[in-house]
Amino acid sequence: MPANANVLRAFGFFFFWTAFNTALVDVVGSEQQIPLSVVKLWASAFGGEIKSIAAKYSGSQLLQKKYKEYEKDVAIEEIDGLQLVKKLAKNMEEMFHKKSEAVRRLVEAAEDAYLKHEFDADLQYEYFNAVLINERDEEGNYLELGKEFILVPNDHFNNLPVNISLSDVQVPTNMYNKDPAIVNGVYWSESLNKVFVDNFDRDPSLIWQYFGSAKGFFRQYPGIKWEPDENGVIAFDCRNRKWYIQAATSPKDVVILVDVSGSMKGLRLTIAKQTVSSILDTLGDDDFFNIIAYNEELHYVEPCLNGTLVQADRANKEHFREHLDKLFAKGIGMLDIALNEAFNMLNEFNHTGQGSICSQAIMLITDGAVDTYDTIFAKYNWPDRKVRIFTYLIGREAAFADNLKWMACANKGFFTQISTLADVQENVMEYLHVLSRPKVIDQEHDVVWTEAYIDSTLADDQGLVLMTTVAMPVFSKQNETRSKGILLGVVGTDVPVKELLKTIPKYKLGIHGYAFAITNNGYILTHPELRPLYEEGKKRRKPNYSSVDLSEVEWEDRDDVLRNAMVNRKTGKFSMEVKKTVDKGKRVLVMTNDYYYTDIKGTPFSLGVALSRGHGKYFFRGNVTVEEGLHDLEHPDVSLADEWSYCNTDLHPEHRQMTQLEAIKRYLTGKEPLLQCDKELIQEVLFDAVVSAPIEAYWTSLALNKSENSDKGVEVAFLGTRTGLSRINLFVGPEQLTNQDFLTAEDKENIFNADHFPLWYRRAAEQIPGSFVYSIPFSTETANKSNVVTASTAVQLLDDRKSPVVAAVGIQMKLEFFQRKFWTASRQCASLDGRCAISCDDEAINCYLIDNNGFILVSEDYRQTGYFFGEVEGAVMNKLLTMGSFKRITLYDYQAMCRTNKESSDSAHSLLDPYNAFFAAVKWIMTELVLFLVEFNLCSWWHSDLTAKAQRLKQTLEPCDTEYPAFVSERTIKETTGNIACDDCFKSFVIQQIPSSNLFMVVVDNECFCDSVPPITMAPIEIRYNESLKCERLKSQKIRRRPESCHGFHPEENARECGGVSGLTAKPPLVAFVLLLLLTVFSR
Repeated sequence: MPANANVLRAFGFFFFWTAFNTALVDVVGSEQQIPLSVVKLWASAFGGEIKSIAAKYSGSQLLQKKYKEYEKDVAIEEIDGLQLVKKLAKNMEEMFHKKSEAVRRLVEAAEDAYLKHEFDADLQYEYFNAVLINERDEEGNYLELGKEFILVPNDHFNNLPVNISLSDVQVPTNMYNKDPAIVNGVYWSESLNKVFVDNFDRDPSLIWQYFGSAKGFFRQYPGIKWEPDENGVIAFDCRNRKWYIQAATSPKDVVILVDVSGSMKGLRLTIAKQTVSSILDTLGDDDFFNIIAYNEELHYVEPCLNGTLVQADRANKEHFREHLDKLFAKGIGMLDIALNEAFNMLNEFNHTGQGSICSQAIMLITDGAVDTYDTIFAKYNWPDRKVRIFTYLIGREAAFADNLKWMACANKGFFTQISTLADVQENVMEYLHVLSRPKVIDQEHDVVWTEAYIDSTLADDQGLVLMTTVAMPVFSKQNETRSKGILLGVVGTDVPVKELLKTIPKYKLGIHGYAFAITNNGYILTHPELRPLYEEGKKRRKPNYSSVDLSEVEWEDRDDVLRNAMVNRKTGKFSMEVKKTVDKGKRVLVMTNDYYYTDIKGTPFSLGVALSRGHGKYFFRGNVTVEEGLHDLEHPDVSLADEWSYCNTDLHPEHRQMTQLEAIKRYLTGKEPLLQCDKELIQEVLFDAVVSAPIEAYWTSLALNKSENSDKGVEVAFLGTRTGLSRINLFVGPEQLTNQDFLTAEDKENIFNADHFPLWYRRAAEQIPGSFVYSIPFSTETANKSNVVTASTAVQLLDDRKSPVVAAVGIQMKLEFFQRKFWTASRQCASLDGRCAISCDDEAINCYLIDNNGFILVSEDYRQTGYFFGEVEGAVMNKLLTMGSFKRITLYDYQAMCRTNKESSDSAHSLLDPYNAFFAAVKWIMTELVLFLVEFNLCSWWHSDLTAKAQRLKQTLEPCDTEYPAFVSERTIKETTGNIACDDCFKSFVIQQIPSSNLFMVVVDNECFCDSVPPITMAPIEIRYNESLKCERLKSQKIRRRPESCHGFHPEENARECGGVSGLTAKPPLVAFVLLLLLTVFSR
């Protein structure tokens, strides 16, 4: 009986254990449901099949073999980064010097022409007005100043119709184009035409050359037709441009004092705000400023910046403009308090060693001063008068004009009266002429270079063109006016940034390498990560695109070591680990870069070169005969990187229509002896052409074999080499291609360009040699509509890390074909009877194919293709991150644009825009003419539509900083299984790497739902700064290098010419112009 009892107990225990385990299996969904061995079988089958297809159709093994055959005949060199960056800097220096010399010749010609000219107030001269040329009246006659001006499309100017024999003249809309001062200036500057043409003959790479007159007109070569905007307005005034202001004046520290006492109410305050805004327009990156509003108390426009000055970059100026809206008038004006504060601030700021350490000025904007405040000036400013005082009297009354004029004259400044909004811009400009006097008397023709900016005139099929301008001031050399320091204007020429890129041998920088340049302020002149535009397709400029700091793209350098060394014009080396995003920012490559840097002499720029460690530091030289190379360049499938400079086709007009490939052929055959070409690069092109030529026949044989690729799943095979040489073979007709843009100019990411190698090349180089990288191209639209898969692999010369990557090859196939191969492989099993215990067809599991960045290539739900895996299976992705199979990499974007709800007002920004202000002024002037009103406030009924604050919320895109994640797989983990505890079940999964690829098969239990675990997204998150941090960021001053020269004062300067009360009577032509504009306004 005891024995039977034991048996029964044992049987009962066994029964219980079996039942328990059965129940556990039902709840847990354990590994038995998803056998690792089966998933491994599927992965192996798919990996073998897809690699066989990729290798076969790409010809990767053939190309590897061909390069191996030449292994003993090539010389591998380690790139000397310092020598390379010095050589590049020297090339750029020579190019910049040529542009400077062209400008210097214009300066000499302009000054000589003015010296010989005698002013004639009655001069009548019919010049070519850029707005009126070729315009006819209703009777078919040419308009006055609008004679026939021959314009011919010119490919050097992006096929714009231009006249390369003559310049023409643009006059701002608010100026009378037959004013004697303008007519005389246009007349004597006509002599520049000969120099413009001569400069262009000497250097055919020149584009726009111009003379901006201190009188306001703008002479441009080659001549071009200017079109007004929809309001009939040409808003351009050359004197407001950075190149003009930088060349005309020295760096300056400016404190702007704005009277906000009760008497400034109404239009006076509006005019005052517009005056401040116009002054801000004249400040550049080398200037510093602050704005203080005063009544019986001081009110810093930005309270955070109490007692200091900030750099006048665009972001800071816009920040202050927004705060101007908050000013309102009340109380009594206590100017003495404001002057004391301004002098103390300038003095203390100067002693910190920050700022311009050159000119200093106080701008006073008020409707009156009851005293001359000579005791304050005696205390702070006399006898040296190092701080200039510029006074702007707002309003018609001249009662306080004498006091304000005395203050300006006693402190080497200038006084002007601003009665209407229309007066603002011209009167503000007067102070620039005063600040230019010392430079003019010194006769110092300082060469200035601007930061990068966009020239929308030369927009091409690749978008807007980034420029820098070289400019020099033009002075009067007449002895009798020397002490007056008369500035005639500024001459300049534009240099496209892509001209700099042409001097950079991309083949020497490696696959991930790049060159970049920054200004003395640390702002980017050129960098592959600079993104000046937003809203793809609309090509809109970001507000702060021209002041992107190097630290905002090389953000891993938290201590600004690289930036500061370059700003200080040092030569050296710096290394750091970097996280470079590719493929529209969705993927990340982690690597170590070595940076080499030096200064570009004769400019304020510094140049840097980044080389990636490993294969990026090595270069090899091959050698074949010219005859062999030329023969293999003749293949129709061969192309070269059009943005690389194999030969300089810009030097002679007859070469400009040539492709780089045509230029090389003509150069090597001696048909174009004038062509200047990179002999070293061409030799390597010939070598690559010879080595890669056999793949042409290989691809052709595949295409001709009808039994191969019968379902036309593989559509394109391609290769690229380190010299920018490409070969393409179509296995289907061009009209049958699923992705029509692939490898065309529209597909910028996948072709060689001036900034980078193709995406498929860069990604393949980071894969294990012999393996393929697969990806789905990302659509720019919200929904990914890609229907193709790209596969590529790198070809190395040697089998070690020091081997340069010599080429990459690949194929593009239909997504449907690729997915079909996957589903076929996932139905295999190892059982002898052919019955599979589990299959991807089972509803109990979900099968996915993801890449090394977590993006889905295959899913049972086709709509999920291209999505990030974490968005679909958040719980599984979270577990993979926890287990270390994937890792999250945090990235930052300091050039982002974020949507924000902004309070807008009908008056604020419309009146701060010069031409909206001008049209407002038209109404004001008509009020004056018709109603003879004396007080501004009596006109408020007419102004009510402009000054009433109809506040509303408006959604806009504003510059912001964002943080976002990228994900990358851990290479050492080939397979893993896991269980996830969900609300009432356990979710199991298996992840298995696909051999010889960057892919993973993920099989997930579909019967346990983890809804409590949120999806993991890659959406960027705006970095929001609290008020304290915002203040610190405003105050923080990054290291910058001041311009070499400073002309703040001159002992011979004539300070007696310091302004006067403006007349109240408008010139008849201007009145007629205003009346005409008014009719236009009211006719709308």
